Amino acid sequence: MPLIRDYIAEHERATNLGGDAVRAIDRGELAEASELLRLMGAELRSHWQGEENGLFAVMGRDPLAAEHIGPLVREHRELEDLLVAVDLADPADQERIRTAVSELHEHIAKEEDGLFPASLIALGGAEWDASMLAWQEAHPGQSMIGQ
Repeated sequence: MPLIRDYIAEHERATNLGGDAVRAIDRGELAEASELLRLMGAELRSHWQGEENGLFAVMGRDPLAAEHIGPLVREHRELEDLLVAVDLADPADQERIRTAVSELHEHIAKEEDGLFPASLIALGGAEWDASMLAWQEAHPGQSMIGQ
């Protein structure tokens, strides 16, 4: 499914940027880390918009799926709040970023190992069309991989 493939690619880009930011923090290169976190945030914001307005919205019509989607959206907001407010000069915030990047891997596993496979079984053509439209709206001027 092209949409799932693109979501996974976005996950990989975000986690790579987050890991690079943590390594930059560890080297004391805070300006570089800040730029990497800015790029990670930009990647995640468009990802979250497409995911929440598309796949999550159509999957969330099912009460069982909605139970799993609510916590995922809360985790999106928590990471967004951190990325907006982080002060890398503060060692406590540096640690918060390390923790957040680690937790992002766990968050992604919930999506890729649970929600995404369930969507392949649960959704029909109109729901996939709506989900893909939401991705396109969240990524103006971009095409999906291979298109």
